[in-house]
Amino acid sequence: MNILLWHVHGSWTTSFVQGKHRYLVPVNAGRDEWGRGRARTFDWPETVEEVDVGALRPADVDVIVLQRPGELERIAHLRAPKIYVEHNTPKGDVPNSRHPMADRDDLVIAHVTHFNELFWDTGATRTTVIEHGIVEPAARWTGELERFAVVTNEPVRRNRVTGTDLMPRFAAVAPLDVYGMGVAGLDLDRVTAYDDPPQARMHEAIAQRRAYLHLCRWTSLGLSLIEAMQIGMPVLALATTEAIAAVPPDAGVLSTRVDTLVEAAQWLIDEPEAARRLGARARQVALARYGLDRFLADWDRLLEEETCVSR
Repeated sequence: MNILLWHVHGSWTTSFVQGKHRYLVPVNAGRDEWGRGRARTFDWPETVEEVDVGALRPADVDVIVLQRPGELERIAHLRAPKIYVEHNTPKGDVPNSRHPMADRDDLVIAHVTHFNELFWDTGATRTTVIEHGIVEPAARWTGELERFAVVTNEPVRRNRVTGTDLMPRFAAVAPLDVYGMGVAGLDLDRVTAYDDPPQARMHEAIAQRRAYLHLCRWTSLGLSLIEAMQIGMPVLALATTEAIAAVPPDAGVLSTRVDTLVEAAQWLIDEPEAARRLGARARQVALARYGLDRFLADWDRLLEEETCVSR
């Protein structure tokens, strides 16, 4: 199939484009949010082609994968089946948040977590859930550095959403290394920021840290959390949204009581063997639940169903 989709979420798209299809990714001169083109810090196959979306003809596209409401106006000249991927938890009047694609009969919404499907009000629009699957990282946990790893985007602007306000409590136990986009402005004691590193290099770096911190209060399910688990890292996470389903008790410590997580952080610094044991279980669970083959098979089924319905 020829699948049109924008480069919105680099990690998710990296998994999605590993399939057997041809992927058409819009690009523009500014390589802005409406035309980023191919990723520069992720490894994408040659089946991903940069295109001018306005120049595409109906015959060029078999399926359109949407991820933002504003994309609809940019594909009005195309007549392919549409699947809207909802990556995010609802904002605003939770749990009464009305989805922007609610009550439509011309597309299906594919949620990335069951939490999302539960909390978004999509009205009469058809929905499904395709849980994340990722390309298994090459790095493996060693944990020799008595430091914690955090992977997040824009922690300064988003602050309480990403749990940035909680970082000093963990930095008092051991230094934090924070990786991601828009982290350069992070200025906290015993916190070091690494802005937008290549994915493989970031995986190698976090694998050396003792544990992974997932401090997001309100996120769908961070792919970086799954990547850390597949690397074999023990997890310390807020017990919110989908994290409680992704991380079993024997793979890390989850709590809504921050003091409990801080105490667990000290435990993992003091007991590297306990960290190794939790990390081994985290890797086992994440490989079984969030493997790439299952993810691509689920997507192939949905793509085939939607193209068949439109014929």
